[in-house]
Amino acid sequence: MKKLEIDDSRVDTLFKSKFLNVYDMHYCKDSHYYNASRRSKDNLVCLKNNEQFKAMKPDAVSCVVVVEQQEPKLVLCNEFRYPTGQFLLGVPAGLVDEEDLDIISTAQREIYEECGLSVQREDISIINPLLFSSPGMTDESNALVCVKIKNISSLSTKNIQGSELFDGFTLLTQKQAQDILKQGTDQNGIYYSVYTWAALMYFVSGMWQ
Repeated sequence: MKKLEIDDSRVDTLFKSKFLNVYDMHYCKDSHYYNASRRSKDNLVCLKNNEQFKAMKPDAVSCVVVVEQQEPKLVLCNEFRYPTGQFLLGVPAGLVDEEDLDIISTAQREIYEECGLSVQREDISIINPLLFSSPGMTDESNALVCVKIKNISSLSTKNIQGSELFDGFTLLTQKQAQDILKQGTDQNGIYYSVYTWAALMYFVSGMWQ
């Protein structure tokens, strides 16, 4: 089936802010399809041709942090996510800034800010360069990376800035991660994000080794 095409003359900006914009995309006459996006209008995913689509960078990076020790542990953050009104079990993550050279440097920055850990580039590998969060509503995307560390003695949230709010960390064994996957909630019965699910699955599978 031939895909629908759209150009910027048929995209209206409904709302703009520092971290989120809302657009009305008119793929067909008298149609309205709304897109919540982190991108400026000239960088919307829907306006890219196939070559541009395949070459684009993600909006953010999510990190699967594994402590390599006799019994490996997965490091997850307990972060307050404002749209849910809850502290959710999640992975260290952050937006890709214009000054960031690549996915790896973004991951290094976020691990330092949210975990207080300095990691080397060779300790980070890309699991997937770009994943869409919820493409029925938004063109937001994340890269997923694996970060291997050996020492967590300096684990802290002291470098957090802005409105981000954390309530410590959760370190899981593979058995504990598997239990959380089976029950579909964290230890407190709270649901978690699809990127947390991906991190749990990746850790339990042993693919990080």
